Amino acid sequence: MVFSGYMATLPEKRHTLAHLLAAAVAERYPHAKATIGPAVDNGFYYDFDFSGEKPGDADLEKLTADMRDLLPSWTEMTGVEVSDADAKDRFKGNQFKLEIIDEIVKKSEKITLYSAGGFTDLCRGGHSEHPAHDIPADSFVLDRIAGAYWRGDEKNPQLTRIYGLAFDTKADLEAYQTQVEEAKKRDHRKLGVELDLFTFSDLVGSGLPLFTPKGTVLREEIHKYSQELRTKRGFDRVWIPHITKTDLYEKSGHWAKFGDELFLVKSQETSDKFVLKPMNCPHHTQIYASRGRSYRDLPLRYLETTTVYRDEKKGELAGLSRVRSITQDDSHVFCRPDQIEQEYSAIMEMVMEFYQTMGMKFRARLSFRDPAAPEKYLGEDALWDSAESQLEAIAKKGGFEYFIATGEAAFYGPKIDFMATDALGREHQLATGQLDFVQPARFELEYIDTDGSPKTPVMIHLAIAGSLERFLSVYIEHTAGVFPLWMAPVQVAVLPVSEKHAEYANQVIAKLKEVGIRTELHADDSLGKRIRAVKTAKVPCFLVLGDTEAGAGTVTVENNRSGDKATVPVQEFIDATLARIKERANI
Repeated sequence: MVFSGYMATLPEKRHTLAHLLAAAVAERYPHAKATIGPAVDNGFYYDFDFSGEKPGDADLEKLTADMRDLLPSWTEMTGVEVSDADAKDRFKGNQFKLEIIDEIVKKSEKITLYSAGGFTDLCRGGHSEHPAHDIPADSFVLDRIAGAYWRGDEKNPQLTRIYGLAFDTKADLEAYQTQVEEAKKRDHRKLGVELDLFTFSDLVGSGLPLFTPKGTVLREEIHKYSQELRTKRGFDRVWIPHITKTDLYEKSGHWAKFGDELFLVKSQETSDKFVLKPMNCPHHTQIYASRGRSYRDLPLRYLETTTVYRDEKKGELAGLSRVRSITQDDSHVFCRPDQIEQEYSAIMEMVMEFYQTMGMKFRARLSFRDPAAPEKYLGEDALWDSAESQLEAIAKKGGFEYFIATGEAAFYGPKIDFMATDALGREHQLATGQLDFVQPARFELEYIDTDGSPKTPVMIHLAIAGSLERFLSVYIEHTAGVFPLWMAPVQVAVLPVSEKHAEYANQVIAKLKEVGIRTELHADDSLGKRIRAVKTAKVPCFLVLGDTEAGAGTVTVENNRSGDKATVPVQEFIDATLARIKERANI
């Protein structure tokens, strides 16, 4: 076999491995009907209809071995264009493939079959040309089995989805598997229970988290910091109700795009149709529109941290990362076109300061529209072109690392999404700054310009943490629940050595609470067990109070992060602790 020198890309290898999985399943489960099998982040999957015996997790090792046994015979993958009659003959009895073939015919697209090692599948292409040469046998493994509906529609037949992991090398695969194991230890759902941060109740409903006193501290500290950053830069607080007439979202365009994701609210007094608000921007436009505006009034900057509601599909809910009640640190700027650059510069400064404090690196994603799908967006082409070019110029001028993501724009405008990297190297879209020429025009917002003529303002949507729930899901895992002092639900634990030291312990606690230091008394059980409990609870530091401390008016401090110990006067400890809290040190 002569090779051209071209090495398949990782997505091409993963796509090829999906076919290899289908071949292995066809040999071990000949009654199975293959449906579709794409490459995905970190690997691939294939969906099957098993009308009889089907594999379980215990069978994944056997199927992986089957794939590795087949791989050497996959020396070449070739494609051929066929007629719809030939394709239907090839896949007769498989209603899923036949449905795909009919769709291809309806779109007047060509039908192609790809073959390797005696196995043929319906596919558009994008594979390794020489799988046995390109793909190391130890660079992939089948990972898990899950349920899936055909075409993602719960009204369709339920299928069995087999996932695989695939990387360029065995070392890359093992590194990812190590990361996954560490992620399991850091899972925010697991830590949320262990650290008593939040809970869910069947009586309340799926996707509606309930935050405990400790979890609420985390929410409030994030909210307080985000609000502080915004107020320092001229944002003013506003307040809006949690319901609205559907008319508001019909005018904004949200109803046509997302009407099936809204919670409907029925009034017993009027015939008006209401919804729980799924976003805040249309409400804020009405505050702007409540009076006449001049060019001298702009920019106007509104801020609010408030909860919105979206009727997410139950199967897509996941801890705090996907919920139905979403609390946003939401802001909107109304400005003149010549003020866009200065407003975005301030946004980038805020985002940088916030994520540096949180100990997370980030880069900017310029989320632009997909020119091939104009029906997905509102507004004129000229406005989109202008907005996208301005955002890229701002990113370049700011010196930020950035990349362009086509098709990721909001329906009303392009945006700069900030992608934060956590301690495991995973990237998450959290903060966002969205440029909007569409909603101000739809709501007929105006300001009087220098020449006396009415002009339409530009609207900028800003969220720093984004969804507080989703941010916390990321941040809890980023820190593994080891929160810095300023954010920790309990900042100091007080441990009297014995019952006779209780009075002194209460005096110390009173002084700490008086200045706002979050303090907890641990008096039950042996001292050793209490110290272990405090460490397990990840409290930043604890004070041991015995005869020496009570007699001298001191505390013995142990840092739960570094293990450092020191005995200092009570006031000295308080002053040092308050200073660290004020500076929001990421420790």
